[in-house]
Amino acid sequence: MKTLLFLVFIIIFSATFQPEREETFAQKATRIHKAILTIDTHCDTPMNLTRSEFNLAERHDAKTTGTKVDFPRMKEGGLDATFFAVFLSQGPRNESGHSLANRKAFEILKSIYKGVESSPNLAQIARTPEDAYTLKTQGKRAIFIGMENGYPIGHDLSMIEKFWNLGVRYITLCHTSNNDICDSSTDKKGAEYNGLSPFGVEVVREMNRVGMMVDVSHISDSSLYHVLRITKLPVIASHSCSRALCDNPRNLTDDGLRAVAKNGGVIQMCILSDYVKTPDPNPARDSAKAVVRRKYNDFTRLSPEEERSAWDEMREVSKKFPQHLATIKDVVNHIDHIVKIAGIDHVGIGTDFDGGGEVSGCFDVSEMGNITLELVKRGYDEEQIRKIWGGNLMRVFTAVLNSAETKLH
Repeated sequence: MKTLLFLVFIIIFSATFQPEREETFAQKATRIHKAILTIDTHCDTPMNLTRSEFNLAERHDAKTTGTKVDFPRMKEGGLDATFFAVFLSQGPRNESGHSLANRKAFEILKSIYKGVESSPNLAQIARTPEDAYTLKTQGKRAIFIGMENGYPIGHDLSMIEKFWNLGVRYITLCHTSNNDICDSSTDKKGAEYNGLSPFGVEVVREMNRVGMMVDVSHISDSSLYHVLRITKLPVIASHSCSRALCDNPRNLTDDGLRAVAKNGGVIQMCILSDYVKTPDPNPARDSAKAVVRRKYNDFTRLSPEEERSAWDEMREVSKKFPQHLATIKDVVNHIDHIVKIAGIDHVGIGTDFDGGGEVSGCFDVSEMGNITLELVKRGYDEEQIRKIWGGNLMRVFTAVLNSAETKLH
């Protein structure tokens, strides 16, 4: 009888005082992802806002619509904040071309405000880091604004302050071609200035003055180093990868990564597959895309209707000739490399969703938590993940805003 009572006591004691089970990777990733502020610094979603049928408040299916971001899917993916890009493809570098680009930029800005303000219970326009933290506590998405390609500035430096006053918080100096500001990393004609133009030097200085982040994605290596010699403030690369892992001129070399880190800036890791992993040969896809580019004059001098049609045809090519996508593991390989070369304080995430960004396991914004899961699996702790998902970007954002002249606040 005593033996039986002793065994019962041991069983009850063991059940009562058994240590808590260790979290699974998935549980830990979910807990961290919910606790931290998550920011994506580059989405081309405004290109969808020119469509009358596209509603940010409705959930869309990425496979059927080709769109990657809306408010319901942001919530599903635990993405608290994003930068919507005012994207302008490079057109003629003359007075009429600059005037058209400027007008289109204001139209896109208007569409962003309209799209966000139509659902005030789900999201709001954000202008400061504090806005994002406040909106997170309210369960709302924070929508920041960036500008991809400084083309709409024309030759008018005053436009920078005007765009800043409308909420634009960074400008990517150029896009796929050289412009009047700097050399692009991918212009087929090669370098024009071997860095910034004289006007480009003034653009960087004016952006510093008003408190606008300088975005070095897309610009050439020589342009990057020229920017870093001119700027007095940390810069961002809103959507760039490591060239050591994927040899694409759009990506940053190890020397470039170190230079941005020395500047105090941050490299926001992009998930566009072609920048993450060298794509397998796909001649049919390349040929079909070339046909669309020729048809639409390399996406220059297009009306809004023509631009929508061009992107629709590009999406159809992608559906007809699907590429073998890079994976979440490939993405985090880049993060690992950037951390190794530049340090944990100089890496973030900028997907390029709706501008080509997608990988297997993070096909749209609803799957953003999978990046956190892979980071957890690789041993990153909560504080490191907090830095990657927004802390580093917010540090730079705050420093740049705090430098602005008092009258601009």
